Amino acid sequence: MGEGGSPGGGGGGGGSGARLSHTSEKHPRAILGELSALRRHRELCDVVLNVANRKLFAHRVILSACSPYFRAMFTGELAESRATEVTIRDVDEQAMEQLVEFCYTAHIVVEESNVQALLPAACLLQLQEIQDVCCEFLKRQLDCTNCLGIRAFADTHSCRELLRIADKFTQQNFPEVMESEEFLLLPAAQLIDIVSSDELNVRSEEQTFQAVMSWVKYNVAERRQHLAQVLQHVRLPLLSPKFLVGTVSSELLIRSDDACRDLLDEAKNYLLLPQERPLMQGPRTRPRKPTRRGEVLFAVGGWCSGDAIASVERFDPQTAEWKMVAPMSKRRCGVGVAVLHDLLYAVGGHDGQSYLNSIERYDPQTNQWCGAVAPTSSCRTSVGVAVLEGALYAVGGQDGVQCLNHVERYDPKENRWSKVAAMTTRRLGVAVAVLGGQLYAVGGSDGQAPLNTVERYDPRANRSVAQCIAGSSRHNAAAGCRCSSAGRAAVRGGRLGRPGAAQHRRAVRPSRQQVSGSMYCR
Repeated sequence: MGEGGSPGGGGGGGGSGARLSHTSEKHPRAILGELSALRRHRELCDVVLNVANRKLFAHRVILSACSPYFRAMFTGELAESRATEVTIRDVDEQAMEQLVEFCYTAHIVVEESNVQALLPAACLLQLQEIQDVCCEFLKRQLDCTNCLGIRAFADTHSCRELLRIADKFTQQNFPEVMESEEFLLLPAAQLIDIVSSDELNVRSEEQTFQAVMSWVKYNVAERRQHLAQVLQHVRLPLLSPKFLVGTVSSELLIRSDDACRDLLDEAKNYLLLPQERPLMQGPRTRPRKPTRRGEVLFAVGGWCSGDAIASVERFDPQTAEWKMVAPMSKRRCGVGVAVLHDLLYAVGGHDGQSYLNSIERYDPQTNQWCGAVAPTSSCRTSVGVAVLEGALYAVGGQDGVQCLNHVERYDPKENRWSKVAAMTTRRLGVAVAVLGGQLYAVGGSDGQAPLNTVERYDPRANRSVAQCIAGSSRHNAAAGCRCSSAGRAAVRGGRLGRPGAAQHRRAVRPSRQQVSGSMYCR
């Protein structure tokens, strides 16, 4: 006590100005608890909601504070603003009771049995938080048998985010979705929305055609009138000639419809007159470009800050983000990487002190590396690795003494490496790729200078033969193949034998750590 008995002490007439500010965390919960108790005991309630056969007692101020719908009802000039009983029509009575309960308790349980009633009721009452919770619940329930139903439900109730996600799920999983009963029950307009998408994930346009014909034949009497309208969104010019002539042309429903025959003739002209194709471009000649679900890029090991590293990063093209995954058990630079049976193999490399012949295998499902893989016969870094006919090949590299021309083949069933025909030239930093059932070794260095030669290995003959000479000498390049009608391989980047560096295109944001690491797409 200060002089004169005043709390806080301190002389003078102005006081010390001491304060204690307090915001209670218990107060909101206590108030909600008391308000809920008042409602349960029907005390101070000033409105009754009649929903079907149920009477719900409540307080106008609570309902108005939680729901814009009730606020407009009770604060406006409507008759309900003065009525002691209000009838709510076209709403599930149990859903309404749950939503009123939520206003008093801040708690609700959304489950399969109530979500289809809760969401429209929450939309009516403009309870945005509950709408979001219902949509999140439905997102988690998406599968190939219900995605179309959820999509239609989201569209009906203007849940745009849920509609977008259901659309994306349908497009990415279309081969499985087209087998579901929901697909066969689609209205024509929704079917057109789906098959017209550039993002439709199909192995070939044959799947789209088969899906459309299955839908039509499910109810031919009513749906044949829609066939031409739907078929114009199938990219018939992208079908193989054999399928177009053997399957599409022989389909009776198409032959008996003039508009369908016109679409068929357009596709035939496109295939028969390749020189005219630049003049025939349109929506039906544009290849689909789906985002391949599950395809990701790994950056494995490498050299950073003056030392070899064990860290591994994963890039997801759908989110455009790099994320760290489990590191390897050993540090590795100059490591060779490839994917075999959905498992990522890291072969050889250098740990900063010694050359390695050990192998590690990464399982993306468990995010774990396994070292129970047989080692190669030679320690090697800057090794080229590729997969051919279910086997892993390690090509060239160096062992610290010399460049290697060794090629080894790994059988995952036997967990064993075996030597196959060696290359005619020793190569480190060699780019390897598979094309036409054969293994190509492109460029590299013989330890003295970059190479511009190419070798091709035939696994049937177990023989490696020299091929054409590349346009530039290069090592540490990348070679890759994408299946296409052209059947070509591409070589990118690397160090050139002449001054300057090979050009590269920056496609994704940089990873956070790896320098001179190995990368692989799976």
